[in-house]
Amino acid sequence: MTPGFDLALLLGAGVLLVAVGAVRFSTRLGVPSLLVYLALGVAIGESGLGIRFDDVDLTRTLGFCALIVIIAEGGLTARWSTLRPVLGLASALSTVGVVVSILVVGLAVHLLLGLDWRLAMLYGAVLSSTDAAAVFATLRRLRLPPRLVATLEAESGMNDAPVVLLVVLLSRSATEAGHLWWYEVLLLGYELGVGAAVGVGAGLAGRAALRRAALPSAGLYPIAVVGFTVLAYAAGAVLHASGFLAVYVAGVLLGNARLPHRQAILGFADGLAWLAQIGLFVLLGLLVSPGRLEAAVLPAVVAGLALLLLARPLSVAVSATPFRVGPREQAFLSWAGLRGAVPIVLATIPLSQRVPGAEQLFDAVFVLVVIFTVLQAGTLAPAARRLRVTAPAEPAEIRVETAPLERMRADLLQLEVPPGSRLGGVHVDELRLPVGASVTLVLRDGVGFVPGPDTRLKAGDSLLIVATAGVRDAAERRLRAVSRRGRLARWFGEYGDDRDD
Repeated sequence: MTPGFDLALLLGAGVLLVAVGAVRFSTRLGVPSLLVYLALGVAIGESGLGIRFDDVDLTRTLGFCALIVIIAEGGLTARWSTLRPVLGLASALSTVGVVVSILVVGLAVHLLLGLDWRLAMLYGAVLSSTDAAAVFATLRRLRLPPRLVATLEAESGMNDAPVVLLVVLLSRSATEAGHLWWYEVLLLGYELGVGAAVGVGAGLAGRAALRRAALPSAGLYPIAVVGFTVLAYAAGAVLHASGFLAVYVAGVLLGNARLPHRQAILGFADGLAWLAQIGLFVLLGLLVSPGRLEAAVLPAVVAGLALLLLARPLSVAVSATPFRVGPREQAFLSWAGLRGAVPIVLATIPLSQRVPGAEQLFDAVFVLVVIFTVLQAGTLAPAARRLRVTAPAEPAEIRVETAPLERMRADLLQLEVPPGSRLGGVHVDELRLPVGASVTLVLRDGVGFVPGPDTRLKAGDSLLIVATAGVRDAAERRLRAVSRRGRLARWFGEYGDDRDD
């Protein structure tokens, strides 16, 4: 390894550990952690440690990779029972609401800042998407009705798909576009429809495969689940469809399936999403040039006020009124439309396409995210109380983990009865397992059942045995002994030790 690589590895590990420790620090102060990560990126950048980073294309690529992981985690943790009642409302906010927000913000910055229509609409498109990471991290700390939380989380998971398509469309030059407006509308509908279908296909395929697979390690299941969500994005992208919508749909289907090691899967996805957030925010902080931010304050404030006071309330009203959402809930939905890394990542698209004014757009979006994240995230709890949309405290939902059983100080043993084994013909009570070990399930000819003491084992049976940690070895020795000598193993002096017969 070269010294430069070792130094980069040392710096990266240090930033990661500081970022992980900053989560607890930011929670105590009530400051959103994304601001801490952005500050870390700025601190090690050109105005801090002097690291100069200006690779916009790499930032956009890594940003999209991080968003895939973050959106997948949002889908995996979404409960279908709470998502289903708000699916129509969330879909309206993610489509109709996005269009209204783009038009209002674009008109406001065109009139107030004198920007040309294309750049003005880019401001509206970049800022119209709520941020999944910011929404998930903030709302889960508040006591809110499940309907509101599910609506905001589903919206943030779904609205990235149409917004990315619109930003890419607006970033094209006039010669690249060359199509009538109705063609672009049809193309947008195709990309969203096919993206959703790809997500359904990947989710159903993952559910079927992982339910039947007997992977040799519990750690492989979380990797496989994340692999299916990435597969959904890649398949959607290859078909020129919305990969982000495919990721969210696949995540919802996989997260609500009865998969082995479900809690391990969710824990792995949560940790991976945290890592993606840390890397994404630090990278975006590293990309920004602090010397240019002062000039971006006025455009950021104008666009932010237009978004917060006009565009977001109007888009919520247009989208939510048909679903009979009350005025207090609409007001909270308007205030809780948090922006985070997603608008900054989207701002790298016109920047990489060399759109005139894109550099100023990126700086303004960065400043806006910092200012309005502090303003909104810190006032969500008081706003919920003022609007009387808080929910009473409820006991935490219990978590039942199928395997592994470390926290129960127990082990799950699986045993196959091979042909010719002396276990064939032995009753369950004749196994004489030590106290603390029990046969809990027998799988025979593809059918599982709970055995009784008089259940006779047969060749080809699969046994599931739960044993406490203290008697696991003794249980294994007893099973080996009976397999070699039958029910009278001890009579023949067989104790199941690892020795030749």
